[in-house]
Amino acid sequence: MSRDPERVGPVLEAGEVASALIAAIREHNPEVEIQDRGAYLRVLVRGRCVLSRQAVERLLGRGFRLPGDLELVMPSFKGAFSVSEEEAVWETGPA
Repeated sequence: MSRDPERVGPVLEAGEVASALIAAIREHNPEVEIQDRGAYLRVLVRGRCVLSRQAVERLLGRGFRLPGDLELVMPSFKGAFSVSEEEAVWETGPA
């Protein structure tokens, strides 16, 4: 298990949407670590984790609203979080 304070990312409820989100995160980020906890998945990326709405929609085959649809499956996250209608970003920030 990673305890690296430089790793950031979402905690997602397991399911179809989480699978698409993880695949989209893998497209834009190097060295994605997934910690499978059964009911939820912790996604960790060193320094900065980017998720694009466009990639999620392509992978799901349907629309996906940021931030609303993400909030439904993301009970928690690690890092400083910012979101627009096009992109969600988790970054290392001030402690």
